Amino acid sequence: MTTRRQFIEKASLSTMAVTLPFASTFSSSVRKQEDKVLRVAIMGLGSYGTRVAEAMKDCKRAKLVGVISGTPSKIEAWKEKYGIPAKNCYNYENYHQIKDNPDIDAVYVITPNSLHKPHSIGVARAGKHVICEKPMALNAEEGREMIQACQEAGVHLLVGYRMHFETKTLEVIRRQRAGEFGKTLFFQGLSGFMIGDPKQWRLNRALAGGGAMMDIGIYSINGARYMLGEEPIWVTAQEVKTDPVKFKQGVDETITFQMGFPSGAVASCLSTYSMNNLDKFFLNGTKGFAEMQPSTGYGPIQARTNQGPIEAEHITHQTTQMDEMAAIILDGKSPVVPVDGEEGLRDLVIVDAIYEAVRTGARISLI
Repeated sequence: MTTRRQFIEKASLSTMAVTLPFASTFSSSVRKQEDKVLRVAIMGLGSYGTRVAEAMKDCKRAKLVGVISGTPSKIEAWKEKYGIPAKNCYNYENYHQIKDNPDIDAVYVITPNSLHKPHSIGVARAGKHVICEKPMALNAEEGREMIQACQEAGVHLLVGYRMHFETKTLEVIRRQRAGEFGKTLFFQGLSGFMIGDPKQWRLNRALAGGGAMMDIGIYSINGARYMLGEEPIWVTAQEVKTDPVKFKQGVDETITFQMGFPSGAVASCLSTYSMNNLDKFFLNGTKGFAEMQPSTGYGPIQARTNQGPIEAEHITHQTTQMDEMAAIILDGKSPVVPVDGEEGLRDLVIVDAIYEAVRTGARISLI
């Protein structure tokens, strides 16, 4: 006769026999998922490409495995420095051949702004995920073409918004969303520096698509959106140019611009290539404020609120960015603030409106 205790013991052993292999398989699958590494090629081996490559040395989920460059000497130097195999090295004429290279998952496009669209679309058509430096394109029309191309190719399109993963920035965003500052009514964004070499591509309209706004001003546009948690409904803007020789037609030196939001909040921002000591965000609400200075530099970021300083360990932004982007692509992770093509497009729509406001002197509606 089977006692109740014997029945329970047998049932327990039977259950273990069924569940333990499953638990082991589940644990193994989770571990394998976390062990996946995004294999990245960098396209454009200039100063920022080098910064990303150095930061990726400390990544856990992303690895530099390839390069694309128009300069043979740079390719040779990177091969040696980063241990990149020759089969993963391409130039701007043959990079489409990455389609046949299973060792590359994604390409980080860090070429001049005017090349973002053709290079990103070329990468997408080769079947590789696209990470594109900001601004995503020269204008909203180009941005839409990039989004469509990546959708058709079935690949991710991510934009290099490193601040969307920065710890202190995310803490300010958390507090704003939690209502700790009350109703947020005002944002100030100051973005600029004194630019050097007048012959660099950033001062070439054909390559940059503009001037300071396309390089540094976009930080204030993007910052206003994530700090206020809203999308603007109108913009106004004014341009000031003190050096028309250095800043030729179509290359903006300084633009001040304003944005209005559905809640009634307003943003007042400055984009310039003629002043240092800026890089400041200020958010004001009915119950408190947040101030960040520096707010978007390579770090460490300094942040404080009406309750005091925000403390957090500084981690190289590009290291965190690439690990988080790997999690988005490999695991389907959803970031607190988006970094996809649609996010890049929203900024481009505003940039287009700012330039239109400068040209016409009118208030430009965004709805």
